[in-house]
This record gives sequence, structure tokens and C-alpha cells, in this order.
Amino acid sequence: MAQITAALVKELREKSGAGMMDCKNALKENDGNVENAMDWLRLKGIAKAAKKSSRVAAEGLVCVASSGTQSVAVEVNSETDFVARNDAFQAIVKNVADVALANGGDYDATLAADYPGTGRSVKDEIVKSVGTIGENMNFRQSIGLSVKQGVVATYIHNSVAPGLGKIAVLVALESSADEATLTALGKQLAMHVAATAPQALTVEDLDPAAVERERNVLVEQARESGKPDNIIEKMIVGRMAKFYQEVVFSEQTFIIDGETKVSKVVANAAKEAGTEIKLVGYTRLELGAGIEKAEDDFAAEVAAAVSK
Repeated sequence: MAQITAALVKELREKSGAGMMDCKNALKENDGNVENAMDWLRLKGIAKAAKKSSRVAAEGLVCVASSGTQSVAVEVNSETDFVARNDAFQAIVKNVADVALANGGDYDATLAADYPGTGRSVKDEIVKSVGTIGENMNFRQSIGLSVKQGVVATYIHNSVAPGLGKIAVLVALESSADEATLTALGKQLAMHVAATAPQALTVEDLDPAAVERERNVLVEQARESGKPDNIIEKMIVGRMAKFYQEVVFSEQTFIIDGETKVSKVVANAAKEAGTEIKLVGYTRLELGAGIEKAEDDFAAEVAAAVSK
């Protein structure tokens, strides 16, 4: 039997939101396999299906920049929110976003590109700024979207300054409709993404392995009801449809009106504009998503649980 380490318990707890001992028991029942243990917890009703792993926020800012039919979103981290409110730090983040825009959102190209007015690369300027600002800093990620015709709308949630905030969203709409119409629609869709954090644009874009795992969990849950297989199969069809409605952007219910499917919202806008509008892409950057901060008491708690 695999050794159930503190690290495994900690990882499963962050993924599931379940308690220490529940996580330890789940790992024991599944020979230390975290994914199988996650499914076990869900079958027991202990973990939520949509629980994301490691959502502890780091400090810093996300930023958006746009030009023509392309936009980018970047994330630059700092150690404290105090520094994130600093004008000098905000200027750095904006400059990094501008450089990223010039490089199509490519992270590696942006990191190696010239930082404005310094003769240094973005990477070297970040290193230099650590000494100037007095905190550790990190240019963590950059994502860009573009369309041949249309707009890539942007939205910043929890804005602290124009283009700067805690969540950045880009939504790409391909269309010959007028820019004002597309921008207004795109901003509403971006606000929706900020609120719902969809996993994929369409059902086809979902990770097949994730879909299969979801289906397997639902089948096992349905079997516990004691119903025959033909009834279970019909139940699964409905439950998978509900799953898609929860995690797929185009299948979700639009938060603005609370009743219309997102794909229908786009279709209605196209009908009103008198021309086709395609929702072709989106991205969502949330400050600090997946970054884990040191938690001494938590580590001790995990170790204590494993030793029991």
C-alpha cells in the first residue's frame, strides 16, 4: 500500500475542500491516488464537483491592453497588496502589458523583449525593480487573443486603475458588425466569464479525460440509487447536460438576464445586427490563482493528521 504522506493529504484537501481525516481516509481507500480519492470523496458527498485546486491569491495585479483587433492580459505578482497600489509598480505592469501586446501575448517573447526606455529586457527590468521597490516581483503569465475581423473585448474586475485589477477577461468576437455593437456585447460576455469562470468555450473543447471522469462519477452515484441500467443511462444524459451547462461558456445561462443560454445571446445579437457574430475565444486571468502561500500552522495540522 502506498504511503499516505502529508503532501498527498494537503494536495487532496486543497482540491476537494474536504477535512483532513476525510482526505486521509480517501487516500487510504485508493492506495494514495489523488484523482481516485477525489472521486471517492465526491461519491461520499464530501467534496464538491466543481471545487478548484489551490485558489489561494497572491498579491500584485492583472492588466489588459488592446490595439485594433487584438488584446492581451498579463499578471505581475508582488508580495503585498501595499506594493500593488504603488504607482511605480502599476506603471511596470502597464508597460509589461504594452510589450506583451506588441508580441501577440507570447510570454517568452515578452520576457525577452526590450522594456521601454531602459535598454534592458522585461526579465532584467523586473529583476532590477525588485531592488528598487523592495519586494519580490514576478511576471507570471501573458495571454493574447486576436481576430481577423471584429473585436477582442476586455473587462477588469476589482479595478484599482484603468486596465488594472484582480481579474482580467478577454472575449473574442469575429464579425463584420459595427465595433460599438461588438464591444458592448463583448464586455457583457466578459463580465459573465469573470463571474462564472467557465472551463471551456464549447462542449467539444472540454478535456475528454475530465468528461469521462465526470461521467464515471455520475454513473456510480446513480447506481447507488438501485435503479436498472436503462434508467441510469437516461439519468446520466440529463446529468451530463447539467454538467455542461455549469462549466461550458456557450452552454451557461447568461448572468445578465439569468435565463438565456450564452450561445443564444450571441445568436440574438447577430440577428439584431443583421450579420453573423461568432464567439471564437475567451481567456480569464485571476490574480494569484494556483499560487500557494506559506501556511505554517496548516502544515503542522496536516502532519498531525497523517501521524494519527
